[in-house]
Amino acid sequence: MTFLRDDPLPPGAVQELGRPGGPRIRRVRCDNPGPFTFLGTNSYLLGEGEVTLIDPGPGDAAHTAALLAAMPGERLSRILVTHTHRDHSEGVPALLAATGAATFGFGPHLTPLGDSGAGADHAYDPVHRLADGDVVEGEGWRLAALHTPGHCANHLSFALEGSGILFSGDHAMSCSTSVVTPPDGDMTAYMAGLARVAAGQWSWLLPGHGAPLRDPGPLLNALLDHRWEREALVLGALRRHGPATAAALVAGVYGALDPRLVQAAGHSLRAHLVKLERDGLAVGEGGLWHAVPG
Repeated sequence: MTFLRDDPLPPGAVQELGRPGGPRIRRVRCDNPGPFTFLGTNSYLLGEGEVTLIDPGPGDAAHTAALLAAMPGERLSRILVTHTHRDHSEGVPALLAATGAATFGFGPHLTPLGDSGAGADHAYDPVHRLADGDVVEGEGWRLAALHTPGHCANHLSFALEGSGILFSGDHAMSCSTSVVTPPDGDMTAYMAGLARVAAGQWSWLLPGHGAPLRDPGPLLNALLDHRWEREALVLGALRRHGPATAAALVAGVYGALDPRLVQAAGHSLRAHLVKLERDGLAVGEGGLWHAVPG
């Protein structure tokens, strides 16, 4: 599996992606690099004159200013959010105060406070709620919402109709795999969503992190294959070393890891264990997991 490990776009600068699907598309990257955000969160501007924004990014004053500067003489009419992790949705209030734009998304964060992790944004609640298959329309374009839970229970991807362009948020990224953290994250749902988008005919992947990727079909299929391979490794490790905690299985399944990623690997491994239990292949009791004989 080959990822794009470089992104030449400087933070705050505007990348013109042209009009590959009809409307003008621009990308602005926030300066919030990290082990889970790669070089930063992408925000996309769709259309011109009357502009729609996909993912305003974190509550970062410099990024908000860069987005507003990228639309000189234009009006921000809509703000779409792929999911309620802070690095994607927390920038909404500042942009609302500056523009009064209408807000769109699946809905508020679905997992209660305390169970959803430090990255959840429980303050976001869009005025316009989008279900799977709902459409947002602008001048000369239509975006179809695809409910793609797994990384986040309320995650939406957006397909630009007639263009082959998928705004994929964190469901599929060009720079890395996605973390799936139970209980808000769900590996069964995530793998089903990956299979769904991998079955599509896409010309461009415009992800929440990482550079735009042309002809993303091979990567999408590789991401799905990777999850099946990881599941097999988890089950094999459980059969050899169980009963065991999810944390105890990380080294045997993932090998040597950047220490900053060990906890995240444990989350995704636990998500695989939950899926295996749902599939009748494992059982978890008191924090210990064991494989079902057979």
